[in-house]
Amino acid sequence: MDNNSLSDLTPVYFLQTFILELMHASELQGQKHCEQLIEHIAKTAGCFFEETYREDTHKSELLDKESYIELILGLKNNIGGKFSLASSTQDCITVTNSCCPFGDRVTNFPELCRMTSSVFGGIAARNFGYAKVEIKQSIARHNGKCEVCIYTSPNLAKGHPGMEYTDTTPVKEMQDIDELHSRIELSMQQIWRQHSKKPAKKHQPPAIIAKSPAMQKILQSIEIIAPTLATVLIHGQTGVGKELIARAIHAMSDRCNKPFIPINCGAIPESLIESALFGHEKGAFTGAIEVHQGYFERAEGGTLFLDEVDTLSPAAQTRLLRVIQESELERVGGKQTLPVDLRIISATNNNLEELVKQGQFRKDLYYRINVVRLSIPVLAERPEDLPYLVQLIVQRLSKKYNKAVESVSREVMQKIRAYSWPGNVRELENILERSILFATDKEITKLDLEFAADSNTIHEWKDIKELAITQAERIFLEGTLKQHQGNVKKVAEDMGITTRAVYTKLKKYMLYSVNYRSN
Repeated sequence: MDNNSLSDLTPVYFLQTFILELMHASELQGQKHCEQLIEHIAKTAGCFFEETYREDTHKSELLDKESYIELILGLKNNIGGKFSLASSTQDCITVTNSCCPFGDRVTNFPELCRMTSSVFGGIAARNFGYAKVEIKQSIARHNGKCEVCIYTSPNLAKGHPGMEYTDTTPVKEMQDIDELHSRIELSMQQIWRQHSKKPAKKHQPPAIIAKSPAMQKILQSIEIIAPTLATVLIHGQTGVGKELIARAIHAMSDRCNKPFIPINCGAIPESLIESALFGHEKGAFTGAIEVHQGYFERAEGGTLFLDEVDTLSPAAQTRLLRVIQESELERVGGKQTLPVDLRIISATNNNLEELVKQGQFRKDLYYRINVVRLSIPVLAERPEDLPYLVQLIVQRLSKKYNKAVESVSREVMQKIRAYSWPGNVRELENILERSILFATDKEITKLDLEFAADSNTIHEWKDIKELAITQAERIFLEGTLKQHQGNVKKVAEDMGITTRAVYTKLKKYMLYSVNYRSN
């Protein structure tokens, strides 16, 4: 490093770099260590800044609003920020920022926003008796600017997510979230231990990572809806963890000691879906040599999780509606009505409202399963969760493969944060698994990302996936039409769908069954 480079190392740059390096080192030590570090730095720094301000301004009494605003703007701007006052009322102060004190690299550590919350909130609580801080926008989340609201009235703060402070103790709300998180995880692990007969080394208890505000809202929703009898519809992209949330709802409900039965409706051929769900009587159809209890009967008293519920056939939708309305069912080929007592949680990654408009999903069934709706955010909207997800996944995979890998390198973590993760948590798990298999040290130093990290990746991935499915579907249709000489009924049997659905697909691809018939 030459003298010119050394001259660029200003105290502000040194502070930024030191904090960011400290965060990375702490991150590798584990999530609790990282959180404790943030809280400790914020609490200590907040007290120091306040005392320094009092000495400079010769103020010994409690700060008024004007002095408080001068203090928080000054302390941020003196270390490289560009904060300004947006508005100030008796109960709320709003400040904005166009340049983060930690520079552009703050996007690698969105957790640092909590440090701002803790500093602002701690000072306000000591002087006004109460404070709640809400970060509405954040440069760390690529919003382009920061917008921070400091509420000094409990009544005005109600309904606004954020960190709550009373007296000199921050984190009341954070403690509540952590306590709720612990209760949900403990409930899930207890159920897992009771029902899991698999080796713990390969199959480990479910765990939810919820450090981001979006996932913390999901936890709060779980606590509210779990004890009720309401049906729940979980919406989210593939790989976000919809089944995990369903298991958490079950674990926190009064049905927790009864079965949780997950079923992927899209993985069952249409000809078998009714029998799989509702069971069948002996002789109901060819091959039905004995009575079969469906998933509904096996979930008696507990919870039935219907993933990809939008793939249910019209007949299965009709049967499902009756079960929900009447709390009873008939097996396929049966005449006896059987009472059922269970909770239904459904999930989809499609727009059910649009499917209802298109006539592909029953409107009355949609309203029945959509009493409570939970929308799970994509991984790209949960940057605070990333380091903890990485740590959890690495620990589990290391145990699974008898590896000594403990963490990922700083460069790898930067790549992970920069990537948009179109496949969400599932894609993160797959890529880390591939990386850990080839790792030879205690740290993963290489990450093989299949797509470039840019803002359009999610949309590109959807287009690529849709194109691949379309091409495969057309090729299969043409092949089966040739094989069966244009017999649509046999094509439908091969595809496991109705003849009506086949005709819809033929129309989509402008294929005509008559062209494949022999003369």
